[in-house]
Amino acid sequence: MKAHLLYVEDDESLSFVTRDNLELQGYKITYCPDGKTALDEIRNQNFDLCILDVMLPEVDGFALAQEIRHKDTQVPIIFLSAKSLKEDKLQGLRLGADDYMTKPFSIEELMLKIDVFLRRSKIVSNEERQKIQDQHYKIGTYNFDYKNLELKYNQESRTLTQKEADLLRLLIVNKNEVIKRSELLEKIWGEDDYFMGRSMDVFISRLRKYLINDENIKITNIHGVGFRMTDTPE
Repeated sequence: MKAHLLYVEDDESLSFVTRDNLELQGYKITYCPDGKTALDEIRNQNFDLCILDVMLPEVDGFALAQEIRHKDTQVPIIFLSAKSLKEDKLQGLRLGADDYMTKPFSIEELMLKIDVFLRRSKIVSNEERQKIQDQHYKIGTYNFDYKNLELKYNQESRTLTQKEADLLRLLIVNKNEVIKRSELLEKIWGEDDYFMGRSMDVFISRLRKYLINDENIKITNIHGVGFRMTDTPE
């Protein structure tokens, strides 16, 4: 069975052409012409991938992405937007989007990215998560439960997003070694480019804040190469 996609776009002509191409590829499409309708669908259905415009009536695409991430930390999100400023792209990626494409866009490129994200999502859910779902990690005085996305310090507990958990796990598994930026980007974000790199830097900053209670834990930026995590006194 082909994947079920949520597609939110208020441009009637563009949405007709895009939906037609998606349906020709066999995807099941739930189409919404505005943010309010999409919000109802998000709350009542599960999707394999979400395609969102940013400038929408009622509720904008960024707010929809927040709602999606609140419900599901793993479903791929692609923004399709006429807003092409770097700040808009970075905001979309900070909200947990997997990609941000500017209009006009290539339908062939969109199809390729949908296929890549769906295959990656399936591989992670069906294979990788099965291998690591029971693994627990210790870093300094913190305990990390990857399966439940939970980071604990003494009696305090924080729930991570899936990307935060994936990034923390890779850093822990490669503790005391330099892990390349390109490797982190390709394994977690799916590709190595400027905007994905800026998004990853935001996630690294978040992890540093989450681990601030143990002064021995360091996530060091190795300029031009990558990052190294350590948890021993210098």
